[in-house]
Order: sequence, then C-alpha cells, then structure tokens
Amino acid sequence: MKIKIILQRIKTINFRNLIIYIALILISYQFLYPLLRMLMTSLMSQEDIINPTVNWLPKSGSFGNLRTAVRVLELQTTLVNSILFSGLLAVCQTLVSAMTGYAFARFKFKFKNFWFVMVILTFILPTPIMLIPRTMMAVSMREILGVQMIGTIFPQMMMSITGQGIYSAILILIFFHFFKLIPRALDEAAAIDGASPVQTFYHVILKLSLSTILVVFLFSFVWNWNETYITNTFIRGQIQLLPPRLAIFDSIFEQYASVGGGSSMNQEQQRINEAYKMSGTLISIVPLFILYLIVQRKLIKGIESAGITGE
Repeated sequence: MKIKIILQRIKTINFRNLIIYIALILISYQFLYPLLRMLMTSLMSQEDIINPTVNWLPKSGSFGNLRTAVRVLELQTTLVNSILFSGLLAVCQTLVSAMTGYAFARFKFKFKNFWFVMVILTFILPTPIMLIPRTMMAVSMREILGVQMIGTIFPQMMMSITGQGIYSAILILIFFHFFKLIPRALDEAAAIDGASPVQTFYHVILKLSLSTILVVFLFSFVWNWNETYITNTFIRGQIQLLPPRLAIFDSIFEQYASVGGGSSMNQEQQRINEAYKMSGTLISIVPLFILYLIVQRKLIKGIESAGITGE
C-alpha cells in the first residue's frame, strides 16, 4: 500500500520544475556563499579564527572584527561622503540619460544615427583610453577658468551631465527602448492640449517611467559606488570614500603579514588580517543591500502602476 502511495506521488511530481529549482539553488549558492562566509568570519573572535577546527559557526562570537573595520574605514565620514557622492552622480546620470533616451526615441534630427553610434562607442572603448583625454580636459579647464578640478567631484559631475558617466551608454539604451514602448498617441494628445515637448516629457513620459527610473538610478548608484579606478584618478584621496578606503587594510596590516617569515604565527596573523578585510568588505556592501531592499518595493509598485505594453 505504501509503495502505491509513493508511486502515485512520484507521478504527480513535475520533474521540469524540480530541475529548475535545483538549478536555481545551485546558482544561488554561488552568490550566497561569499556573503555567508564574510558574515560568519566577521562574527568570529580571534580565537575562533586561529582555531583550525572552527570553519563556519563561531564558538565564541565577537564584534571585534567589525569594530576594527569601522575604525579603519572611518565609517562616520566615509559612509556619508560615499552616499552623497554616489547619489549626486546617480541623480545627474539618471536625468541626463532619460532626456537623451527620450530625444533618440521621439525626435528626428540631423546625424541622429551618427550620435547614436557615438553613444555606443563610449561603452565599447576601454576606460583608460577615454580617461586620458578627460584628465587633460580637466587640467585645461583649471588653467582656463582658474578653478581646481582634480581632487574634486567636478570632473565626474561634468561627465555625468554630458552623458559620459560610468556606463551611461547602457542607461541611455534602457530609457531609449522603454520610451519606444510608450504609445506616441500620448505625445500627440498632450500636444493637442497645448503641451510643449518639455512638458510632455515631464508630465507624461517620466510619470509613466517610474520603474525604469528606479532601475537606472539603482544601477548608476551601485556603479558609482563601486568604481575606484576613475574615482581615484580624479579625486586622488581628497575626498574620503568608503570603497577606496578598503585598500588601506593592506597597508595597515601588511607589516604583520611579513613577520616571522612563514612561521605559524605569520599564518595566524594573516588569517586575522583576512577577517578584518572581510569585515570591511561586508560593511561596504551593507548600504547597497539596504538601498536595494528599499528600491525593490517601490520598483514593484512602479511596474504595477505603469502597465504600458505599447500600441
């Protein structure tokens, strides 16, 4: 009787969904493993870190690693600076990308295809090639205007405002393809009511694009937050930011890693230093994780309220 029941249950199993669930679990593990590893290591005491029998769960939990990471990162200063820095660049990038995408999606003008190709080229060309002339422009503007550019946020602000920010080409393409889905009849109805193109863009298009705006803002914020190559080139340590500050861990604890010349003490110290680095990395991820949770709720509401599928 039990065998018949088991066979009946096996027949009711959807093996296709089962395979999909197994694949999703395996893929999720690849993403969750580093995060869980960082979290568990950050909560370990020095005794747990040194103890070879402790692998995942700490025997005596401690927030000492996190407190050390907070002090080294100077979190009170770097966190605020990073939020303001990335947020300001993300707002400029989102606004400019929306206007550029709207122009390509709705208007006809000379050399439109040429400028569209130029937008794509800004994404294809390697960053170092584009960074050299941009740095030269910043130096030239300082000589012409007499305003210090290097060591400030102004070069990256200008890049964002002119559509040359980090991965701005992708953001423009996202808006371009979304605006193509919005029926032109809405533009025509607004024009009949006497609305100008600017008024149509603000009162009609943007209000229907809340979900896309949130997605683009989230992408831009995360990319500007994690970008260190361009930021270090222009900022040069004049503004204390959280992600570049992570590199200080190596310089602070490097002397301990070389003590003992390969002895057991050296290995133990390296494990402790690695725990500090993991704690610092975890702290730098937490703001992005919180932002994603906040934006995700509004993102779902924006998708539900938009309901635009095209003509």
